[in-house]
Amino acid sequence: MGDMANSSIEFHPKPQQQRDAPHAGGFGCTLAELRALMELRGAEALQKIEEAYGDVSGLCRRLRTSPTEGLADNTNDLEKRRQIYGQNFIPPKQPKTFLQLVWEALQDVTLIILEVAAIVSLGLSFYAPPGEETCGNVSGGTEDEGEAEAGWIEGAAILLSVICVVLVTAFNDWSKEKQFRGLQSRIEQEQKFTVIRNGQLLQVPVAALVVGDIAQVKYGDLLPADGVLIQANDLKIDESSLTGESDHVRKSADKDPMLLSGTHVMEGSGRMVVTAVGVNSQTGIIFTLLGAGGEEEEKKDKKGSAAVPPVPGAAKKQDGAVAMEMQPLKSAEGGEMEEREKKKANAPKKEKSVLQGKLTKLAVQIGKAGLVMSAITVIILVLYFVIETFVLEGRTWLAECTPVYVQYFVKFFIIGVTVLVVAVPEGLPLAVTISLAYSVKKMMKDNNLVRHLDACETMGNATAICSDKTGTLTTNRMTVVQSYLGDTHYKEIPAPSALTPKILDLLVHAISINSAYTTKILPPEKEGALPRQVGNKTECALLGFVLDLKRDFQPVREQIPEDKLYKVYTFNSVRKSMSTVIRMPDGGFRLFSKGASEILLKKCTNILNSNGELRGFRPRDRDDMVRKIIEPMACDGLRTICIAYRDFSAGQEPDWDNENEVVGDLTCIAVVGIEDPVRPEVPEAIRKCQRAGITVRMVTGDNINTARAIAAKCGIIQPGEDFLCLEGKEFNRRIRNEKGEIEQERLDKVWPKLRVLARSSPTDKHTLVKGIIDSTTGEQRQVVAVTGDGTNDGPALKKADVGFAMGIAGTDVAKEASDIILTDDNFTSIVKAVMWGRNVYDSISKFLQFQLTVNVVAVIVAFTGACITQDSPLKAVQMLWVNLIMDTFASLALATEPPTESLLLRKPYGRDKPLISRTMMKNILGHAVYQLAIIFTLLFVGELFFDIDSGRNAPLHSPPSEHYTIIFNTFVMMQLFNEINARKIHGERNVFDGIFSNPIFCTIVLGTFGIQIVIVQFGGKPFSCSPLSTEQWLWCLFVGVGELVWGQVIATIPTSQLKCLKEAGHGPGKDEMTDEELAEGEEEIDHAERELRRGQILWFRGLNRIQTQMEVVSTFKRSGSVQGAVRRRSSVLSQLHDVTNLSTPTHAILSAANPTSAAGNPGGESVP
Repeated sequence: MGDMANSSIEFHPKPQQQRDAPHAGGFGCTLAELRALMELRGAEALQKIEEAYGDVSGLCRRLRTSPTEGLADNTNDLEKRRQIYGQNFIPPKQPKTFLQLVWEALQDVTLIILEVAAIVSLGLSFYAPPGEETCGNVSGGTEDEGEAEAGWIEGAAILLSVICVVLVTAFNDWSKEKQFRGLQSRIEQEQKFTVIRNGQLLQVPVAALVVGDIAQVKYGDLLPADGVLIQANDLKIDESSLTGESDHVRKSADKDPMLLSGTHVMEGSGRMVVTAVGVNSQTGIIFTLLGAGGEEEEKKDKKGSAAVPPVPGAAKKQDGAVAMEMQPLKSAEGGEMEEREKKKANAPKKEKSVLQGKLTKLAVQIGKAGLVMSAITVIILVLYFVIETFVLEGRTWLAECTPVYVQYFVKFFIIGVTVLVVAVPEGLPLAVTISLAYSVKKMMKDNNLVRHLDACETMGNATAICSDKTGTLTTNRMTVVQSYLGDTHYKEIPAPSALTPKILDLLVHAISINSAYTTKILPPEKEGALPRQVGNKTECALLGFVLDLKRDFQPVREQIPEDKLYKVYTFNSVRKSMSTVIRMPDGGFRLFSKGASEILLKKCTNILNSNGELRGFRPRDRDDMVRKIIEPMACDGLRTICIAYRDFSAGQEPDWDNENEVVGDLTCIAVVGIEDPVRPEVPEAIRKCQRAGITVRMVTGDNINTARAIAAKCGIIQPGEDFLCLEGKEFNRRIRNEKGEIEQERLDKVWPKLRVLARSSPTDKHTLVKGIIDSTTGEQRQVVAVTGDGTNDGPALKKADVGFAMGIAGTDVAKEASDIILTDDNFTSIVKAVMWGRNVYDSISKFLQFQLTVNVVAVIVAFTGACITQDSPLKAVQMLWVNLIMDTFASLALATEPPTESLLLRKPYGRDKPLISRTMMKNILGHAVYQLAIIFTLLFVGELFFDIDSGRNAPLHSPPSEHYTIIFNTFVMMQLFNEINARKIHGERNVFDGIFSNPIFCTIVLGTFGIQIVIVQFGGKPFSCSPLSTEQWLWCLFVGVGELVWGQVIATIPTSQLKCLKEAGHGPGKDEMTDEELAEGEEEIDHAERELRRGQILWFRGLNRIQTQMEVVSTFKRSGSVQGAVRRRSSVLSQLHDVTNLSTPTHAILSAANPTSAAGNPGGESVP
């Protein structure tokens, strides 16, 4: 392509580079050179390295680093490298400032209406109308001196309360954002990478990597920086996140040595020298192009391709590449696309969770009802006033009286708005956020690091957990407990003297050499502790076996260092074995192999007898061995590993790439049984899960006997139950039809009884998870949680509703794909997560139960009061205070209830279980009846009972009456006591149970009570309150306490008798799912918005379609290569759309432009 032509220009000025050297602070490479180098791939890259540096060690010399010893760990040198070549850190987008958040909170419609009303009210209160008499008694009562001047107070008070609400909302958003960032940075700090400094292997945080570091890459790593390979064993990389190529790319120092940041190591291991970090690495460049740095946006428009600081000499080269990359983002739809991409880049994955779906729907329903009520209230008030004044009293509308009338209308309008404000539960999102944020914080203490907020609530609905065995259910401290050596089955570790020296020597070499050199056993940290196992646990067990035989693996490794190994076939999930070839002194080769016994024994043709001589090993002998040695070991729950070797004489060097040929015809040295004891706390945890209605399944790579033994120890399978334990092969045979395709109905016959899936591949795990999720056999869809630690578990973790990655044993790839990271790798932490998840759900329900009672009462009181007495008994400011108690404080109080064990005694709520159950509906309506009865009694006969002036029909601006103050106070008291009732939602009797375990709740209830006293006694005009006597206060309190008694009465009525009660807040129904697919590419869309957006989306799609076709045509004219442009575009996009999410409109566009990619588009969304 054009790249070649461009790149050749850059190579000629050789002398120029020598002159450049001093610029780079004494290093022999400039930043620009390294960036240009990393743009190249394969043969071009090798050619460039040869021309410029001679070879990779030449590059290391220029970077002043040693390929074997690494950098000297000297702070000044590291700091200097950071200044010249940058830090390994991509600056995040600036968080929103507090003022921006305040501005966003102000956008709330109800608040805007209130502000307008308040300002109009303020303006009118300063206007003193002339000719009072002419307007009649309409303005009567204003004559009280000082009262007329106090008219402005109501408007000001409303404004003040609006400011309060806005500040509280903004502060909540701000702290939420801050918490999330803290979480992100924690996850980032936890990612460490192995580098060599001063010849020592060190684990350093990814951000501390510098150019020139020598990094160890191994299976499962997510590469944190760009680099050039120095040495590799069978290294394969998944570069799909950068290039969109799904095939794994083989890397080697002599063919393709370029390693790029953001790619995943799928196999093998190696060492690389870091050449580009942070914004200069390949991922960094793409992030900069997408404006993760945000501020570059404006500059980018002006400069085209120079979004990154222009680099001398590199501009020529970059024009080719970057201009191509910029192209798709600059198209006419660019504005909208780029915006969305930027959001995508920074936002965590957002898919509406079940709970949010239900809540949005509920909020919209409540909002609509509120709107209707408030409209009716305003209309009735206005009509009543107009008819009374102009018809019954026969007045004429005088010009000078207009302001007085308008003032009345404004008052009516304000009453209407307050009804609306009270009706709309704006505390809902707040409650959800507080509850989730609080849970996430607390879950950290329970060893759950939550990466996606909604995972925590989904966990409460989980109906199935598919768990790994090793490390999760077991301790992951492997030890060899049985062995078969030289025709003898040892039930414990044999004495070294009992073994022939030849066998012992072969065994020690086979284990020491044929394992990753990063795996070691270190002395214990504390006296009396167990030795520390570092690296792969199975290999640690074997090395421990060598130490138990009173031999040491270190001298063997020093004698044959890692770079002397001739060829390594690393372990992967397909081979299930690992082999290493070394060159013998006589010029021949020796291959050591270890792996799962049933696989490796099939490749053995000889075995060592007790004297260490070869003896033939026929299939019949193998069956004997399986029956007599391997099965008994497996039934004891041991994992069996076979260790074998093979010699090649000097003349017969095989074709090393033909692996099946090389690893065959082996001689078996030993079979060992490795035990991984079950964690002591696991059986109890699994029993809790089963009691909570969650099925636990074990998915493991071990053989079926071991798996069954462990499952029985854990209690996953119980004697006498009807269950299935299958091997991967058998599982696949049962679920696939003749053509080898998976059929859902076949799967549906298998999974309900399946408890153990052994010898399973990662694909089997993914198939099982997908099958359970897609199954429609039960009454509701299953919610599946999966644990995983390996790179290959990625797809299953992504597919599951909640993916748990192991914090200790997990690879970066697994953590990246997961929703929650278990920091202690322990199954019991999953049970904690279930508890917290259910608690979130219950907290929201408690809050709703409380909130809706208040809403129903306040709306009805305001509505009927206004219609009958032309004035709402609860004034605007009082309503806002009630709203504050209900919304902000109650959400704090009820959303922070700690979880209890009793949460695990019930079955999980389904996806379609309504938020508001029948019992809750009974509570809401029951309490509403009590409160309305009290308030209307007070409103109409209260003045007789308390012997005070009636507050009804008071003229405009009249002083606040004791009558209405009592109503307001009683109302608040009832809410306070009802808040205690709301703590229980399943009809429990004891509402005080565990109340002191939640200090926040107690503080808020007492605090609200205190403030209420202040408002009533000293609130005066702004709160429309007049002080009350002690006796009146006691009555208010008495009525409030009545709530608790009434709660007991309600609890006595059996819910089953009340068939008439409706449930509310169901999950999104079947028919709405289609809209969700439609809206997936968009950010979150509410049900309400979705109707509006549907048309827009189709319209945008149409536009996109046309633009893409135009783009294709112009690209053809420009370069004749549409492939290049489209591939660039897909690579930039796939970096940000999770590669799996192929149903978004953007990818549809790609498929329109690129016929080849349409064919290979698994999303199946061909061009609409």
